[in-house]
Amino acid sequence: MAPKKPKSGASSAGKGKTAESPEHEEKPGHPDYIFPMVVTSATQELFGCRADEDVTGDNPYRLLKKDDMIQDMRTRAAVSDFSPVKQIVLDYPEEEMLLVYDIDFVYEQCFYLVLTPEAKDRILNPPELEKQQQEESEGKLESEGGLECKTPEPKPWVSLGSEVEIEDESVRETREKLWYKFSRVRRKFGAPVCFSDRNTADAKDAYLECVSHQDSRFSIKQMQRDCGMQAVPMLKSSSAQTQWKLHRNIFTQYTPRELSDEEREKILELESMKTFCNSVTPRLLLALQQEEIMNVFFDDWRALGTAVEDSDWSAKASEGLMLFQAFTDKKYTKGKKISSINWHPTIYGLIAVALTDKKEEQLNESTTHAVRSSLIIFYSFSDPSNPQLLLECPDDILAFQFCPSNPNIIVGGCINGQVVLWDISAHATHLQGTQPSKKLNVNTDTFDLDDIKENKTPVMRYCAVSALESSHKAPITDVQWLPPTFEVTRTGSPVENKYKMSVQVVTCSPDCAIMFWDVRVSKMSILTAPVKKSTADQKSQLTPYSVPDTFKHLDRTWKPLFRVSLPKMETSGEYAPLKFSLEHYTCNANNTGRAAEAREEANGHGDSSEVVPDYSQLRVPSAKKLPELEDVNTKLYVGTEDGEIVYTNWKLGKDDSGRLSSAKPLNCFNMHHQMVNTVQRSPFFKDIILTTGGWNFTIWKEGVMDGPLIQSSSSEQVCTAGCWSLSRPAVFFIAKEDGSIEVWNLLEKTSEPTQVHAHVTNAKITCIKPCTATSKQHFLSVTDDLGMVRVLEIPKTLYAPTRSELLSVKKYFELEEERLKDYLRRQEKWAKQKREADKVKKKTEPAITEKSLEQAESANLKEYNEYVAMEESILKGLGLWKAPAETEET
Repeated sequence: MAPKKPKSGASSAGKGKTAESPEHEEKPGHPDYIFPMVVTSATQELFGCRADEDVTGDNPYRLLKKDDMIQDMRTRAAVSDFSPVKQIVLDYPEEEMLLVYDIDFVYEQCFYLVLTPEAKDRILNPPELEKQQQEESEGKLESEGGLECKTPEPKPWVSLGSEVEIEDESVRETREKLWYKFSRVRRKFGAPVCFSDRNTADAKDAYLECVSHQDSRFSIKQMQRDCGMQAVPMLKSSSAQTQWKLHRNIFTQYTPRELSDEEREKILELESMKTFCNSVTPRLLLALQQEEIMNVFFDDWRALGTAVEDSDWSAKASEGLMLFQAFTDKKYTKGKKISSINWHPTIYGLIAVALTDKKEEQLNESTTHAVRSSLIIFYSFSDPSNPQLLLECPDDILAFQFCPSNPNIIVGGCINGQVVLWDISAHATHLQGTQPSKKLNVNTDTFDLDDIKENKTPVMRYCAVSALESSHKAPITDVQWLPPTFEVTRTGSPVENKYKMSVQVVTCSPDCAIMFWDVRVSKMSILTAPVKKSTADQKSQLTPYSVPDTFKHLDRTWKPLFRVSLPKMETSGEYAPLKFSLEHYTCNANNTGRAAEAREEANGHGDSSEVVPDYSQLRVPSAKKLPELEDVNTKLYVGTEDGEIVYTNWKLGKDDSGRLSSAKPLNCFNMHHQMVNTVQRSPFFKDIILTTGGWNFTIWKEGVMDGPLIQSSSSEQVCTAGCWSLSRPAVFFIAKEDGSIEVWNLLEKTSEPTQVHAHVTNAKITCIKPCTATSKQHFLSVTDDLGMVRVLEIPKTLYAPTRSELLSVKKYFELEEERLKDYLRRQEKWAKQKREADKVKKKTEPAITEKSLEQAESANLKEYNEYVAMEESILKGLGLWKAPAETEET
């Protein structure tokens, strides 16, 4: 503890003159006989007190001559480090002053100067000082009452009779132990053991389950049990169609009871029997004829369409999601998780997944130098045991998407913020299963040659990557192609797309930006195109990769068209987007001929449908030549990492200075308590959006600015993904953190899911994506944190829409909108009534006088003084009380 602060402002070292010097004022936290000061490196060189060289923690003292200090102050004047203590140095009685190196910054500076000769002697002779302090402390203890510090000794244990209870509760062995002897035939000693592989798909959830069952030969009747219990609600369980667990080796034989010959003859001779046969024979012959003509096994009930597909909403689905196929590869998915998944738009049973390293794995392997490749893997139903294609990535991919107009073009967003493009046209026939793929050279720096020899999976390198300085500054969490019906200019204005093909990409990242990209050649790169082409040809001869030249004009020079920021509505700062959804514009097919001509002109062929367009020949058109489309919705929904749903406009506007800038969002709702992981529009209603995040999901309607139409209650598990059904407007799927999937049907229940499929996977579900393979085969792909892909087959009850389901769901959303408006009107009415009641209450209540205020203040002051007195008494009893002067110092 620091010494007490003296009451007078004068220092003993200054002999009464320090009061005249305003520079030296005692700082709280250090004694009055020292002065903490900053000694620059130049002063340290002059006086030989360089930190950690001349003075150290073991030898922190340095004696400075008084004449040298005075000469330094005369030479350097106010620049001198000793100018704040000039008068003290001049009045110092001895020839040398002590400078101490404070390595631990006890007094907030690296050095402090000792101001008195007595203090210098005490510091340079610490043993005498410690002995003196010890004697003073011992004398103080004796003066306070002669207390001595003694080691506490344990008191003898006094029995209060608890030994009997402990003895009664102890468990003793009362029955004889059983002995078991295990033996083996001697000829089997040393016999070789043969292990074999086992397919994990043969068992449920990749492990063998030993089901417990009750053994009727052994039972223990529990008479009494002593246990602690907490009050819990009453639980009730019921079951039906139970399994027969107790099997017995018995059989039952039946023998028919037949009539004797005499009894049969009597019955046949009866007149009633003859009458019955004569009446039944014509009807029997007619039935036999109809059986030969018609198909008796034809299901008339299903043909009439009166089964589950009927408009009976309360009919329960008799089937659930069934596992159809599972994909995993230990070589590439070990220690990784799946961040994104997409079905191929045209090839049946082809699915692509992006792999990323787990955070735990990255931390554990940060010290190693092993290079782990970033890949996108293609799996196929035709060969589920082997990957069909590997896409090499410059870094881990969090989101990717196939191009709507050309499925061979893929765009992806990296963790480092760059945008990547691939062209898999060379492997299209191989992915369809018609021809083997061509052998490609592989980068030996990234892949092991021995692994390539064992696995013949082709590897495709990316065609182009965006410029790092122009890319996002954080991981790209979502990427989408603009539909081929329109394109945007550098100001965000929607114009007609004369090529009728998707050429622009939208990306978002937590760096608070949404960027628009164009894959065509910009005006700035047209001038340098011949030079780039020649250099590219030279590189293509030297590079060991076989990379298409589709996007060579963009490689490492690709920059975004424009950037959209998301400023916060009420405070400073910006929103951090994670997912977004824009409306897919559908235009009239009146410009088909013009689009075909544009594609023919760009490709140089008459049949444009069979020729892959050459993107290097496409040019970004001038915004002045194309008219702006008025019916395109330029607004989009954005989900942020803080759980907010932001509704904003991507179109740039001019501010007061005339510069293009992003406008503030139109609305913002904080509905999710964690980051949003899904923002998806309904495939049947372009203004209905599903969002998931945290412990709930919400459904929004574009144009309704008062809040969501539907907000689910908080669940026990975090919602990790969500998606709409592609065939039923009322059905959507919600994935949970515990590996379960909920199936919701808005026409059956809105408070709880209609089906819950628990333990679809043992890990956290990362993505779900539906697919319509055929009209009678629908799939739902599920990925998890362990790098495994499960394809679930959707039953007919979940993909076959009921009669007039689209109109019923539309009517339901309209009712929910009316309910929301009515609730807001009622809430406003209640608030108005409350304000009026408060006004009436203020008028009727008497005004509070000043006297009552003074009384209340005095009562509060009295209560506070009582509290301070009680605190002081408690601290004094514990020996922790400090004087008021000490508390003020600290």
